[in-house]
Amino acid sequence: MKNLIITADDFGISKEVNDAVEDGHKNGVLTAASLMVAEPFAADAVERAKDMPRLGVGLHVALSRVRPASDPDDIPALVDDKGWLRADLVGAGFRFFFLPEARRQLAIEIKAQFDAFARTGLTLDHVNAHNHLHLHPTVLSIILKTGKQYGMRAIRLPKDRNTKGLGAAFLTPWLALMQARITKNGMRHNDTLLGLDETGFLNSEAMTKLIDNLPDGTAELMCHPATGPWEGMDPMACRFHHDQEYAALIDASMRNAVTNSGANLIAYRDIP
Repeated sequence: MKNLIITADDFGISKEVNDAVEDGHKNGVLTAASLMVAEPFAADAVERAKDMPRLGVGLHVALSRVRPASDPDDIPALVDDKGWLRADLVGAGFRFFFLPEARRQLAIEIKAQFDAFARTGLTLDHVNAHNHLHLHPTVLSIILKTGKQYGMRAIRLPKDRNTKGLGAAFLTPWLALMQARITKNGMRHNDTLLGLDETGFLNSEAMTKLIDNLPDGTAELMCHPATGPWEGMDPMACRFHHDQEYAALIDASMRNAVTNSGANLIAYRDIP
């Protein structure tokens, strides 16, 4: 059996993203969205989600290059001089692993994000992390421990079957450990993640090609749709083709590709 979850990350970061998520779900193939709870348009995203009961809304735990959900004064080891969560992913990884105070503050911030999601009143469909930082064993440990307190039942496994070369060799043992820990904690997860290598550069042709070669089991297709650029965009995202990803979600060719693949369109809550 083939199941397919099509997820939009960064829900709540801008009106342009929220517009794309809403249209992509109501008039396209989008089945899930991952909410950034501390971003400027999070409240707008929540109101829209309440009008889309079949959309599986999850928590996009964001620990870098965004506003924190907790008071910056409570997490000084995690924020820069502007009060934003630090942009240095490699440095953050070392701090999380080696510094007890950074780990304590990390737990504060992750709990604050779960708290913020709980206050929305939405059902927590899944959890994942911005930049896939839940691959980090410390981050994953805190998410698993905290998430159970908030009804977390599913988490993204960032395992892209198309990754080749050194990237695949480096990630394989980490992913195996991550999958084992997720399973041990009784969490549902996808079997494979599509679109990881194509992040920010998906279009109708690329998406339909991924769906045409859909494996058995539950696959998640990750995308970053928006109707256009927005003020204050992360410089790393300025090069992304958000509008093409949005156009693909509502393109008839995508619906046809899903039908021809024989896959069931689902959210995380529907994983067997």
